[in-house]
Amino acid sequence: MIRLTLLAAEEAHNPLIPNVVELVFGTIAFAIVFFGLGRVLLPRITKTLEERANAIEGGIKRAEEAQAEAAQMLEQYRGQLAEAHAEAGRQREQAREEGAAIVAEMRQQAQAEAARITAAATAQIEAERQAATVQLRGEVGRLAVELASRIVGESLHDQARQSGVVDRFLAELEGAPAATGSQDR
Repeated sequence: MIRLTLLAAEEAHNPLIPNVVELVFGTIAFAIVFFGLGRVLLPRITKTLEERANAIEGGIKRAEEAQAEAAQMLEQYRGQLAEAHAEAGRQREQAREEGAAIVAEMRQQAQAEAARITAAATAQIEAERQAATVQLRGEVGRLAVELASRIVGESLHDQARQSGVVDRFLAELEGAPAATGSQDR
């Protein structure tokens, strides 16, 4: 009997076999905690998880939209850049054409100015040549009259006589026939 009592005492203290009262109270406490967590805490956790998922999905959508917008802006920028390059090329070509036209116009103006200056210089040279010829004729005439007066021995101070002698002398020098004028001997 002692043995039985020991067995009964051992059965009560066996840690592998739970006490029924503890098992019932533990099950009731677990059900209360499980029900409380299921009704109160689980909806809050679910709501928070859904908000996070929505924020993440919204962030991803916003990032995709921003990336699409950036790609669109990049294409627009590339188009504007290509257009700007084409416009710059057109402007360079127009500037070259305008430069060539200006150079041609300036060349034409320079040629016209050179022709005008040449004509003016030619006219001035001709006027100076004629003035020099007139002055030289007068000087040659004076010297010829003086020389002829010394050679002939008579005075040729008379203007008409002097003029005839000078004209005849110059005509002989130029190889032309003597000018007809008043010739007194």
